[in-house]
Amino acid sequence: MIIGGDGYCGWPTALHLSNKNYEVAIVDSLVRRLFDHQLGLDSLTPIASIHNRLRRWKSLTDKNIQLHIGDICDFEFLSETFKSFEPDCVVHFGEQRSAPYSMIDRSRAVFTQHNNVIGTLNVLFAIKEYGEDCHLVKLGTMGEYGTPNIDIEEGFITINHNGRTDTLPYPKQASSFYHLSKVHDSNNIAFTCKAWGIRATDLNQGVVYGVRTDETEMNEELCNRFDYDGVFGTALNRFCVQAAVGHPLTVYGKGGQTRAFLDIRDTVQCVELAIANPAQRGEFRVFNQFTEQFSVNELAALVTKVGKKLGLDVDTISVPNPRVEAEEHYYNAKHTKLIELGLKPHLLSDSLLDSLLSSAIKFKDRVDTNQIMPSVSWRKIGVKPKTVPA
Repeated sequence: MIIGGDGYCGWPTALHLSNKNYEVAIVDSLVRRLFDHQLGLDSLTPIASIHNRLRRWKSLTDKNIQLHIGDICDFEFLSETFKSFEPDCVVHFGEQRSAPYSMIDRSRAVFTQHNNVIGTLNVLFAIKEYGEDCHLVKLGTMGEYGTPNIDIEEGFITINHNGRTDTLPYPKQASSFYHLSKVHDSNNIAFTCKAWGIRATDLNQGVVYGVRTDETEMNEELCNRFDYDGVFGTALNRFCVQAAVGHPLTVYGKGGQTRAFLDIRDTVQCVELAIANPAQRGEFRVFNQFTEQFSVNELAALVTKVGKKLGLDVDTISVPNPRVEAEEHYYNAKHTKLIELGLKPHLLSDSLLDSLLSSAIKFKDRVDTNQIMPSVSWRKIGVKPKTVPA
């Protein structure tokens, strides 16, 4: 069962697992598409409706993916899907995934925490009630850890304190209401593993880039979404679109912010590895799901270099940082557990950047340049509901 299977990570994962002969059901409220309508946004790539996507997949592969449209915050709906599909594994992508979205106004902050925390709590209760042996593979975020001045371990850290030693959950320093929702999820999951014997893998994923996987390339109706706006677009994807339309690359502040990154093809590979090697009953595992680390300035330099090869004139500007974060800091995160399970990473190469930039150039007529600059301020968030002007 893939919750959030219509989204940026969920859709390619659903296709990949179906292609690997897993029986797949997508559970999705389609609210991500509603956000686009509400905020006046659109994917760079044209994306088909979920029904047309699944019909096309069936016609190409003769494989059927079940579809359950509804909100997992509605426990009655979630119960029915659990009872009808009887999942061996739940892959939970079904959360509001944008830090800026959670910082637009009070109502979006509350929505984010309610949707994410209550949704995950409902999934945990559904597993306890209807499928005690079901393995939860939950998408977390590297953002749970913040940017501490020590190495980031995978979920747990061994501490010596006043002559005693213990292995404890790694300290969390979330930087938005979205990231905080993920921290709350991790705590709830860890508790239910201990209390109820749930088996769970928390995948603390870095920033994802790319748009293509083997399966989404099979037909244009299977194409994945590609967000470039200031609310849902991720750093590298945004830079590629900015370069394609001749907009200066928007580096926030000093640009020394360093984060963990991975290719969308590795997202689907990591999920497959977690499913094939499930946690034990009562075990709460944490994998740091990324392949490389880059600063924002390093990403801008890479896009500039590859853009010039394609004949693009790429400039970079520093814009006032809308976030509250360190702009120069130490960052060294461990990520060995998925490699040990067999992850074969797709590292960021000139050829991948060439492909991303070429995609952006292909669809550049679909770019709304009004959506490129950041419009959400961490410090100015207020209680008044914000509506985007027409």
